[in-house]
Amino acid sequence: MIPDASSPVSQYISFIIAGDEYAVNILRAREIVEHSVISRVPMMPACIVGAMNLRGRVVPVIDLAVKLGLPPTRVSRWTCVLIVETELDGESTRLGLLIDGVGDVLTLSEDEIEHTPAFGAQVRVDQLLGMAKVGQKLVLLLNIDRILSPAELLASTTPGPSAGLEGSRTTSSPEHASCLRISE
Repeated sequence: MIPDASSPVSQYISFIIAGDEYAVNILRAREIVEHSVISRVPMMPACIVGAMNLRGRVVPVIDLAVKLGLPPTRVSRWTCVLIVETELDGESTRLGLLIDGVGDVLTLSEDEIEHTPAFGAQVRVDQLLGMAKVGQKLVLLLNIDRILSPAELLASTTPGPSAGLEGSRTTSSPEHASCLRISE
């Protein structure tokens, strides 16, 4: 679908989590890297799987599926880490999002984005910017600032599988996804 020239246009990077397609504003995405060694950190919430070394920089990695209330991501040859930039405690911070695979860059006009319908009191629709109509499917546009806010990340007080005395066991995929750099 060609966007209406009179409607403002934004670009989003889409990705797959648990078989569904999600997207974040491309201006928040920094790069997509292949899944590699992630060091677990004890006593973290279940959604924080650990940290990775990204060219000498320690980057926390969040399993976005767990954060969204879905089963944990199963690492496959397509699993990647989407590096996004958000503001934590007034400081620009890079975080890694564990995703099942990369989708497309979507150019969407405001006309193609629907407001999130009210599903009831138990559903966290405040974590969505809206739903984009792309062909016959819907792509959920995530409010990355809300999902990755310190309050939201720590809201899950149940420690994840990395909790305990195991130390910093690492995980890695024997097969790596082909990934791309969006910007530096």
